[in-house]
Amino acid sequence: LVEDCHRHDALAADIGTLRRCREALQPHFAARKLALLDHRLELAAEEWARADAQVMRLDTLREEQAGRIDALKQAINANGGDRLERLAAEIRKLAQVRDARLAKSRRYAELAAVLGTPAAADGEAFAAQRLHFAAGREDARNRDAELQNTLTEHAVSLRQGKLEHDALSAEIDSLRRRRSNIDDRQIQIRAALCGALGIDVEDMPFAGELLQVREDERDWEGAAERLLRGFGLALLVPDAHYKAVAEWVDGNHLRGRLVYFHVRPPRAGELPALHPDSLVRKLAIKPDSPHYDWLERELAHRFDVACCATQEQFRRETRAITRAGQIKDPSGRHEKDDRHAIADRSRYVLGWSNTAKIEALEAQRRQLEARLGEVGSRIGRIDTERRALAGRLDALTRLEEFTAFDELDWQSVAGEIATLEDERRALEAASDLLKELGRQLAELQQIRVDTERELGAARERRAKVEQRQADAEALRASTLALVDAAPIDPALVPQLEALCAEVLGEHQLTVESCDNREKEVRDLLQTRIDAEDLRLKRLAEKIIKAMSAFKQQFALETAEIDASLAAGFEYENLLTQLNRDDLPRFLARFKELLNVNTINEIANFNAQLARERETIKERIAHINKSLGEIDYNPGRYIVLESQPSPDAEIRDFQQELRACTEGALTGAGEGEDEQYSEARFLRVKGIIDRFRGREGLSDQDRRWTAKVTDVRNWFLFAASERWREDDSEHEHYSDSGGKSGGQKEKLAYTILAASLAYQFGLEWGAVRSRSFRFVVIDEAFGRGSDESAQYGLRLFEQLNLQLLIVTPLQKIHIIEPFVASVGFVHNEGGSASKLRNLSIEEYRAQKAEMRAAAQAAPRAGGSASAS
Repeated sequence: LVEDCHRHDALAADIGTLRRCREALQPHFAARKLALLDHRLELAAEEWARADAQVMRLDTLREEQAGRIDALKQAINANGGDRLERLAAEIRKLAQVRDARLAKSRRYAELAAVLGTPAAADGEAFAAQRLHFAAGREDARNRDAELQNTLTEHAVSLRQGKLEHDALSAEIDSLRRRRSNIDDRQIQIRAALCGALGIDVEDMPFAGELLQVREDERDWEGAAERLLRGFGLALLVPDAHYKAVAEWVDGNHLRGRLVYFHVRPPRAGELPALHPDSLVRKLAIKPDSPHYDWLERELAHRFDVACCATQEQFRRETRAITRAGQIKDPSGRHEKDDRHAIADRSRYVLGWSNTAKIEALEAQRRQLEARLGEVGSRIGRIDTERRALAGRLDALTRLEEFTAFDELDWQSVAGEIATLEDERRALEAASDLLKELGRQLAELQQIRVDTERELGAARERRAKVEQRQADAEALRASTLALVDAAPIDPALVPQLEALCAEVLGEHQLTVESCDNREKEVRDLLQTRIDAEDLRLKRLAEKIIKAMSAFKQQFALETAEIDASLAAGFEYENLLTQLNRDDLPRFLARFKELLNVNTINEIANFNAQLARERETIKERIAHINKSLGEIDYNPGRYIVLESQPSPDAEIRDFQQELRACTEGALTGAGEGEDEQYSEARFLRVKGIIDRFRGREGLSDQDRRWTAKVTDVRNWFLFAASERWREDDSEHEHYSDSGGKSGGQKEKLAYTILAASLAYQFGLEWGAVRSRSFRFVVIDEAFGRGSDESAQYGLRLFEQLNLQLLIVTPLQKIHIIEPFVASVGFVHNEGGSASKLRNLSIEEYRAQKAEMRAAAQAAPRAGGSASAS
C-alpha cells in the first residue's frame, strides 16, 4: 500500500510535468517560429534589393528608348511622315465604320431572304421596303390572331368530340355485355345497388328491358320511344326488396338520376278498356317476366294514348300522339321534343334485344371519328401555317431595327478607304529615307514594348517581396507577443526539444509548418497525459480499495485514518510504527493461538451441531418405535423419515465448517503451508463476521444465522405409511401435501401421540398408575372433524395421559366419553369470567334436566314465545 502511494506521487509528478510541457508548447514553438521569421526577413531584404535594382535599370532604359522614339518621329515628320500618320489614322477610323455597316448589311439581307425579298441596293429601295415590311407585319399579326381563334375553336370541338366518342364507346361496350337498350349510367347505378345489397340484377329489371314495339308497328317505334323513355328507364323493385332499396338509395349519392317503382303483388280486377288506336296495343311485354301483370296494368293506366295518323284525328282525341312525336294530354298541353331525331336509335331504351341500337351507335361513332379526323387535320394545317407565320413575323419585327440606308451602305466607305490607301502607297514609294526611318521606328517601338513588359514583371516581383516582408513582420510581431507573454521554464526545454525531435523526425521545421507541428506534439502529449491519467486513476482506485480493506480488517487501529489519497502519509507512519515495534516476531505465537483456540472453537461448534443432529435422529427413532405400536389404519402404521436438506445456504455453511476444521486437530498444522493457514483463518473470519452481522447486511445475516444454526432446518421430514405384514410402503406423506383435512389431522394426532410417548418415556401398553403424564390441549378440536378428534382421544387414552382440554362448548359431546370432570367458563355482562367445576355425572344430570325443562316449556305455554 505504501509503495503504491509512492508510485502514485511519482506518477502524479510526471503527469504534472507533462501538463506543464503542454502549457509551454505554444511559447516554445513561438520562439522557434520567431527565429525562422528573422531568417526569412533577412533573405527577403536581400531579394528586395536585387528586385529594386532591376526595376531602376529597366526604368532608365525605358526613358532612353522613349527619347529615341521621339527623335525618330520628328525625323519622319520632317520628311513627310506627318501626312502618312494622318492617312493611317483616317484609314483605321473608316475601316471600323465599314466593318460595322457590313455586319448590319449582312443581317438585313438574311432577314429579307426569310421573307423572299432581296436586300435594298439604294436608299429609295430601302424606303419602299420599310413601308412594305410595316404592312406585312400588320397582316401577319392579324392572320396569327385569326388562326389562333380558329385553332381554339377546333381544339374545343376536338375535345368535346373525344368525350362524345368515349361515351359512345363505353355505351357500345356496355350494350355488348348485355341484351337491353338501357343507358350505361343507369346500368351502373343498378349494379352498385345490387352489389351493395346482394341482390341479383335479374330480380330488378328496368321497365324498358321488358317492353318493345311490335314488329308490325315499327312505324310507331320512334313515337313510342319518345313517350315511354322515362318509364322505360324506371327500375322495377319487388316488394321483398323495397325496404332495403329505399334505404340504400336515400343513404348514397347516386351521381345520376334514378326512378324506381315499388312493384306490389298484383290485385284482382279487370283492366280498363283501351282506345282502339291505343299505343298500348302496339307494345309487347316480355312473356316470361314475373312483372307481366303489373306492366300490363301500368301501361293501360298510364299510356292509353291514341295513335293518330291524321291531324284531324289528333285534334279530336283528348290523349293522342302522332308519328312525328307530338304529344297531347287531357289538360290541353301539347309537347314535341325534337332535341334528338325521332329515328335516332342511339336514344332508344325499349326492347330485350339491342342489336339495332348497337348498329346505330357504331354508325354514329364512325361518323364522329371521321369528323374528328378532319378536325385533327385542320389543326395540323393551322399549326404548320402558324409556325411559318411566326418565322416571318420574327423577321419583320427584327427589320424594324434598321431605320436608314446609311446604316447598310458599306460600299461607299470602302471606296474612301481605297482612295486613302492609294495616297499612302504613293507617299511611301516617293522616299527611301522615310522607309528606313519607319523601319527603325517600328523596331524601336517593339523593343520598348518588350522593355515595358520586363519592367512590369520586375515591379510585380518587387511588390510580392514587399508583401512577403509585410506579412512576415506582422507575424513576427504577434509571435513576439506570445513569447513575451509566457516565459518558458528552462528546465522544460530539454524535454520539449526531445518531444519535437520525436515528432519531426527527418522533417525540417518551417514557418508554415510550425502550427501543424505544434498540434502534433500537443496531440502526442495529450495522448500520454490521458494514458498516465488512466494509470493514475487505476492506481488510486487500487490504493483506496487497499485502504478500505485494511481499515475493515483493522477497524480499531485505523478508526482515525481516512481511506483517501491524502491520508497516505498516515499509512506510511503506521508502517514505520509496525516496523519499529517488530511485530513479525509475534507471528508464530499468533499462528499457535489461531490453531489452538480459534480453530478448536470452530471445531467444537461443529461438533455440537453434529451432536444435535444425531439427537434429532435418535428422537425420530424413539418416536418411530412408538408409532410402530399405533394402528394408523387397519394393518398399517406410520414411520417418520428424515433426509438432509438440499437448501444451498445450509449445505454451503456445512461445507465451510468442514473446510475450517479439516486437518486442524490431526497435527498437520505444524507443517502445513503458511498460505493454507491464512486461507483457513479467512474462512473462519468470514463465518464469524456473518454471525456478528456485516455492515449494511445485519438483518440478512441475522436471518441466515438463525436458519443455518438451527439443526432442525438441516432435515426434510416425511411420513411413510407401511403394511405390518411385509413392511412395504402404502403411501408417502411429504409435508402433508395433497391430503384432505381429515387425513392431515389424523396424521398429526398419530405423530403427536408418539412424541408424547417418547417425551414421557412410556412403554406402549404398560400401566404406571402413579406416574404424572399431564397434557394441556388449548382450543382443541375447534375446526377438525369429529372422527379425527375421537381418533386422537383414543390414542391419548391408550397412553394413560392426564388431559386438560380447552374446547368450545359445541365440541363437548366429543370429549364426554373421555373426561371425568368439566370446568364451565362463562361471562355475565362482560365484567368478569366465572368457572364452575362439575363432575361428568353432574354435568350429564344437569344437561338432562335442562333438556327436559326446555321440552316442557312449549307444552305449558301453548303458542307463547320463550322468554
